[in-house]
Amino acid sequence: MPCLPLAIPYYKSQAQDKEDTDMVELDFSKSADGLIPAVAQDWQTGEVLMVAYINREAWEKTLATGVATYWTRSRKRLWVKGESSGNIQKVKEILVDCDLDTVVFKIEQVGGSACHEGYPSCFFRRVEKDGSLTVIEERVFDPATVYKK
Repeated sequence: MPCLPLAIPYYKSQAQDKEDTDMVELDFSKSADGLIPAVAQDWQTGEVLMVAYINREAWEKTLATGVATYWTRSRKRLWVKGESSGNIQKVKEILVDCDLDTVVFKIEQVGGSACHEGYPSCFFRRVEKDGSLTVIEERVFDPATVYKK
């Protein structure tokens, strides 16, 4: 069952009528590889958890399932966030920018960690004035235990 709110009428699954004029059409043509940025933001706190990329296929799968699906540039395939760790992202709301070439997924982060390094957010380090990095969050899980190869 999709997690998308019913109050947003223009989000439709692949199975619904594509002829419907309310269906949003993102602009994947601005990059040579057809990818656009997708910001994952905690739907309750507004904290930015991660930034990834989507292509048309990832967009349609996200709309159809209600679970954030991205395109992994390193593995060159669809990637359902949390498919290995169980820390999936249930989409609560989607925002699009004025050019229709960037999205914000307001999500419920299952398991408390969006980062593959085990932190709640991928932005767990702060750059200090001297250029050094300080870890500002605590790990939710040990990646060596979760991502056994």
